[in-house]
Amino acid sequence: MCKHPNLFFRRLRGLACVVFGFVVFGYSVRAQSPSGDGLDAYRQALSQTVLLRNAGQQIPFLRLDTLRIALLPLSESEPLSVFQEYLERYTEIARLNVPAFGAAVWAQEQLSRYNLFVVAVNGNGSALSSSALEAWKALSQKARVALVAFDAGQLLAQYPELAGSGVLIAGTGTYYGQSLAAQALFGGTALNARLAQPLGTAFGPGAGLDLPQAIRLGYAPPELVGMNGQLLEDSVEAILLEGLQARAYPGAQVLIAKDEKVVYHRAFGAHTYDDQHPVQLTDVYDFASVTKITSGLPVLMEWYGQGKFDPDAPLADYLPEVKGTNKAGLPMRRLLTHTAQLMAWIPFWRGTLKGQSRNPWQKHWDGNRNNDFRFKARTFKTDSSAAYNVYITDSLWLHRKYNQAIYKSIYQSPLNEKPGFVYSDFFFYTMPRIVKYQTGVDFETYIKSHFYRPLGATTLTLNPLRFFPPERIVPTERDTFFRMKLLRGTVHDEGAAMLGGVSGHAGLFGSANDLAKLMQMYMNYGAYGGQRFIEEKAVKEFIRCQYCGEGIHRGLGFDKPALAYNPASASYAPQASASSFGHTGFTGTYTWVDPETRLLVIVFSNRVYPFRSSRALLDLGIRRRVHEAAYLSMQSN
Repeated sequence: MCKHPNLFFRRLRGLACVVFGFVVFGYSVRAQSPSGDGLDAYRQALSQTVLLRNAGQQIPFLRLDTLRIALLPLSESEPLSVFQEYLERYTEIARLNVPAFGAAVWAQEQLSRYNLFVVAVNGNGSALSSSALEAWKALSQKARVALVAFDAGQLLAQYPELAGSGVLIAGTGTYYGQSLAAQALFGGTALNARLAQPLGTAFGPGAGLDLPQAIRLGYAPPELVGMNGQLLEDSVEAILLEGLQARAYPGAQVLIAKDEKVVYHRAFGAHTYDDQHPVQLTDVYDFASVTKITSGLPVLMEWYGQGKFDPDAPLADYLPEVKGTNKAGLPMRRLLTHTAQLMAWIPFWRGTLKGQSRNPWQKHWDGNRNNDFRFKARTFKTDSSAAYNVYITDSLWLHRKYNQAIYKSIYQSPLNEKPGFVYSDFFFYTMPRIVKYQTGVDFETYIKSHFYRPLGATTLTLNPLRFFPPERIVPTERDTFFRMKLLRGTVHDEGAAMLGGVSGHAGLFGSANDLAKLMQMYMNYGAYGGQRFIEEKAVKEFIRCQYCGEGIHRGLGFDKPALAYNPASASYAPQASASSFGHTGFTGTYTWVDPETRLLVIVFSNRVYPFRSSRALLDLGIRRRVHEAAYLSMQSN
């Protein structure tokens, strides 16, 4: 670990590690790049990474939602774990192993499962088995194949048949060599290197092709983009460890990208205070209100760019079921900026208890009564059935039609008497219904097919326990008043949970790396991975301050810098430009983007563990200080 110039922070770091009994994960083969002379090593590896053949311009890989990619290492004598790790940062990758016998038949079977094979060889090929060669030949005849050769030596001289592949990249087997080879395949880096020595008879000195520009996030040392890496590492580590000591969270992670390069991604602590499961960079988090800008909002931006959405039209134009209510004429622009005089929220679960109004705003709630399963009829049962099939916990199942009562409560709720800004979840509850009404496609299918899968953001999902083991999902609160259990993999927000985890105000889960892809697309004004997702004019309209003249700083859905900076309440750095935008989440999540400096910051924590009453993350200003450290590292280099 690095040495911090301040003795206090050095002692603090040591104390935290002893007290909590965990290892702070930093730069390593499994985490990020090695420290020390990272920039020199990175540049040397880049100069030795050569694109030799690119038939049909197959590299970089485009339209990730159409690809089923398999990695096939042909020489196991030298591991390629870093290469595989970086491939998986871009999308889902299946790793295959060639069987000792029947390789040709096995290869034919894989053709029905995958449509792109990354064949990797480390060393000069001397360790290639006859089965490996047999499988490679069978695949190369019928499949789309990218050969990646590390420390290739005379590989092509020994196996000239490999030169017939449509795509080939040569590089080095070092950490950065493996990382950059994976990045090149997906367009995370530009390439212009040439061979210094011949490779067989097919490729002589000077051979090589250009990849003129990166089209996706890459991974590089901070110094490559003009940031002071030592200051960044020391500062962020000190801030995060201070939060750990103060029990602001049991664990957290920080991702920082600049100029489309992820330059810092580290994890700290553990999932809970009473276990030793360390936070991993690939962990999945409950986004909480970050869901607002990452699920339904890109849909509205997409429609705006297509001329299908008018921010000044009334809600009833997009959600016909509100006709006849006091919500029908509310302008979408006001709804998206939290200035439509909507109530802040309704504790919907309380309306299911006996003795409570179904519309909880109509009756005072004393907050002292715990959930003892005394529910009204047609609300909850302790076991599932055809009628009670909305999962809340293993012993708590909601009536399948209770969602209608939730929406009815929203539509019938009174408006606030005074205009102005009141942060409200209500409109975002309705986004799944709006999408279904307008497209006929269910909410999750739409946002995954239009955004997440093409971006390669494959961890972004609702109800993540369908796809990930519980130990990969960071737990949130120990619920002691409604669900009576540790919440892990089910949405923390009670209202979203009662909608089956499907809402536009909360419910999305994902990794920091995948959230970065979506936020980078926003920073690129709608483009990413060689694909335009949203028209530029739409992103610029949504991220601009809508009612600055009224003293309200919000964009359409997005949070923006306040008109008067207050460090006590701000989640962003004072250096953030007026064009910057982002959002926070109740569970301890945060993301902020600055198009002027090309800076992207993500801070993930489970600050509500064990209970939501914890305010240490907020009181210590952890997210704001991390954001400021990123700016300071740019100014001091």
